[in-house]
Amino acid sequence: MFLRTIITFLLSYIPLLVFSQTLINPVIWQDHPDLDVFRVGHTFYYSSSTFAYSPGAPILRSFDLANWEAVTHSVPYLNFSPANAYNLTSNSRAYVKGIWASTLRYRPSSDTFYWLGCVDGGKTYIWSSPGGNARSNGGEVPPESWNWTPRPVIDKCYYDAGLFFDDDDSQVYVVYGNTQIRIAQLSVAANGDLREVRNQLVYASSDMTVEGARLYKRNGEYWIWVTRPADAQYVLRGNNPWGPYTRRVLVDRIQGPLVSAGYAHQGGVVDTEDGRWFYVGFLDAYPGGRIPVVAPMTWGSDGWPTVVRDGANGWGMLYFLPVNTTRKVGVLGPRVDEFKGMKLGPEWEWNHNPDNGKWALSTGLVLKTATVAGDLFAARNTLTHRIHGPKSRGTFRIDVGAMKDGDRTGAVLFRDKAAYIGIHKTGKTASIVMVDNLNLVEGSWTTSSTGRVAVTGPSVTGEIWLRIQADITPAFGTNTGRQAIFAYSTDGKTFTILGSAFAMSNSWRYFSGYRYGVFNFATKALGGEIKVKSFVMDIV
Repeated sequence: MFLRTIITFLLSYIPLLVFSQTLINPVIWQDHPDLDVFRVGHTFYYSSSTFAYSPGAPILRSFDLANWEAVTHSVPYLNFSPANAYNLTSNSRAYVKGIWASTLRYRPSSDTFYWLGCVDGGKTYIWSSPGGNARSNGGEVPPESWNWTPRPVIDKCYYDAGLFFDDDDSQVYVVYGNTQIRIAQLSVAANGDLREVRNQLVYASSDMTVEGARLYKRNGEYWIWVTRPADAQYVLRGNNPWGPYTRRVLVDRIQGPLVSAGYAHQGGVVDTEDGRWFYVGFLDAYPGGRIPVVAPMTWGSDGWPTVVRDGANGWGMLYFLPVNTTRKVGVLGPRVDEFKGMKLGPEWEWNHNPDNGKWALSTGLVLKTATVAGDLFAARNTLTHRIHGPKSRGTFRIDVGAMKDGDRTGAVLFRDKAAYIGIHKTGKTASIVMVDNLNLVEGSWTTSSTGRVAVTGPSVTGEIWLRIQADITPAFGTNTGRQAIFAYSTDGKTFTILGSAFAMSNSWRYFSGYRYGVFNFATKALGGEIKVKSFVMDIV
């Protein structure tokens, strides 16, 4: 409420020209954690964690560090082992596994983007894509040029990795580790494959846990950014990649810019074309997840960096816009998707790898039943979309005319503690229902409850609009359960609330924040289908 009041005031009383030149934190009010950020020409890129969602490791693009759009995913499908877990088959699943604290960088000499990530504490997976001549196009990649392909796996875990190509990009390094920070030097084969050729411990912390390492170079010196989870950022400074390194604190439990949220930490730094530097971190802001914030940095006469704070000595809610440009990006927030075209937009991710034979785009999104199950958490082909904060609503328009007896479909508020509004087909009757008490066991992430029908509404035969209105205003560290409301409409205009408000979990242990989702699974036999005709997300 505080942030909304401030923004409303600014829009009302500050000239629009001034406001348009302002960076507002959080820069993206969506769950984009464990970020890696860098610049190619005038284009900024941002990669984040997705765990078991597929495709994984989304890439965002910006021209000013304040406005971002989704462009692609580095990992088109989760090619991780065991495959049945990431495919949600054979009663296996990969909740809170998969992609976390990975890294993305661009190699100019070969015009190639590389993504690396340690999966499940075992091997490091690698994917790459051509850059579409990004090196001579200001960093901008034509949409058709993104073509991600897997590379040979490195049989070692680069934990919380940070990939770095040195000045002439012939020297390739990965910094990684937890408390024991190591650097691996990689060679690049003629075909673009990466292989480790040297590995060395460069810093050992004796007084705290540090992780989330990123490697940078400035004025001939090497800098390793490490976080003390989950409230501080430290920097390590050395004259060469192998050290020795000296440590200094950058931010330690710095307040702001949101109430009932965590402290800005982790992330990384990036410079602008004119040589100014910015720190991009994230806040624990559950139930919405972990959301990014940006602050400018200055470099002192002693060569060490400092984050620019606001008048209260905290992380500012408002800063001057890092880059003034006429280049525009799309919108990550309010949107309408009618599922047209040949592929899903980059804002969408499935819960685990989908069964691609059970969905299609055809004047809408066709979801055939892909699983016979009594458990939504075990059902394949649940399609999810990040919730935009602090308050928004997601509305799915669905044709349920081709459902079969025993089928379950609906709009779900998806996380380890979940609820949905949907349709249960029994015999020839399709009834609107509100279902809550869908729960996973924290830690093992097995299903403890498959849900209960809290309220049953009227029957429906054709199209139905299903809506979730969610308040993800941060309540991290409190006992306040932010609420979601479920509603339906038979004409898309008048909506009826069904059931009581659902209180969301503020726990960080699932890591991902709540999402809007749409699902369709069978409890008796495959063969039914639905068509999702549109999705609308708007701010309320």
